[in-house]
Amino acid sequence: MPDASFLKRQGRIAVPGWVDTVKTGTAKELPPQNVDWFYVRAAAVARHIYMRKNVGIGRLRKVHGSPKNRGSRPSRHVDASGSVDRKVCQSLEKIGVLELDEEKGGRRITQSGQRDLDRIAMSTLEAEQEEDDE
Repeated sequence: MPDASFLKRQGRIAVPGWVDTVKTGTAKELPPQNVDWFYVRAAAVARHIYMRKNVGIGRLRKVHGSPKNRGSRPSRHVDASGSVDRKVCQSLEKIGVLELDEEKGGRRITQSGQRDLDRIAMSTLEAEQEEDDE
């Protein structure tokens, strides 16, 4: 699958200016500490949609959500920021990995995106097999 280092090396993803100050959800107290978190999220979204046929922003919000600390009350799941997932999907659409699915709704992998992700998955698998052989 596309890892964050591949997406960063490629340099085609446009990273918004607000990524260093924004939280990824209401359940979080601080913004992410990893400076490349936008690339990590983009790789996670690409893999999630690659493994399924089509996925909407609401489903991505639920997947990337986390438990909210409510003090002495029990924690509850809170969805992640929709804006972050939307901007990630839009940036993946610009580089041709995703496209909008007009009839079913949500996003799906394009043919060129499928080809690229298959190639990356095979190279990752070969690298893992070489590590196992050593």
